Amino acid sequence: MPRRGLVAGPDFQFFRRRYFTPIEVAEHNQPDDLWVSYLGNVYNLTPLALEHIGDLLLKPILEVAGQDISHWFDPKTNDIRKHIDPLTGAQRYRTPRGRFLHVPPQLPRSDWANDFGKPWWQGSRYEVGRLSAKTRNIRIINTLTSQEHTLEVGALESMWEILHRYLPHNAHAASYTWKYEGRNLNMDCTLEENGIRDEEEEFDFLNMDDTLHTPAILLYFNDDLTEL
Repeated sequence: MPRRGLVAGPDFQFFRRRYFTPIEVAEHNQPDDLWVSYLGNVYNLTPLALEHIGDLLLKPILEVAGQDISHWFDPKTNDIRKHIDPLTGAQRYRTPRGRFLHVPPQLPRSDWANDFGKPWWQGSRYEVGRLSAKTRNIRIINTLTSQEHTLEVGALESMWEILHRYLPHNAHAASYTWKYEGRNLNMDCTLEENGIRDEEEEFDFLNMDDTLHTPAILLYFNDDLTEL
């Protein structure tokens, strides 16, 4: 682990988060910024959309920009769901929104070419991370400035990933010691592994609003401004 002044940690210039929340995926819902999620992973289909601008076969994909499309897929095969075509009796891809890119036509056509290699949904060339199946809120309080921010984070994210989320609010977040109830947090571990329990189910059982209590992480400045 490299050291920056008093703070050891990853180089955030090249740091990549592993997890994205459904809300983050939903923000990428334009043809020039198009993400989708399926089967637990998040994919950036922007290069695909830009490559096929004006193609009618892109329309079904544009309609689901920013959404989870796991229902398109068979989780056993990781391929598009299939059905028996009533006209030909052959097995075909099931496309309720209409045929889309890389799906072959039902009948032979002279304008169909399969020289594109693997279909866009196979392989990992568009994958950017995992979808957070479970999210939770956490408060981060800067004890130096008294500023407080509430973040929605993935339950499986490490503290480094949470720190990366917090950087837009404080570019020197890595120059602080992160504590919870007086204890230094292990930045390689998750909130739960650091003893910050997710009590949402308990609040639901008691019919209480879980927003009434959101755990707070306190940041203490180390006097070593970090240049990211």
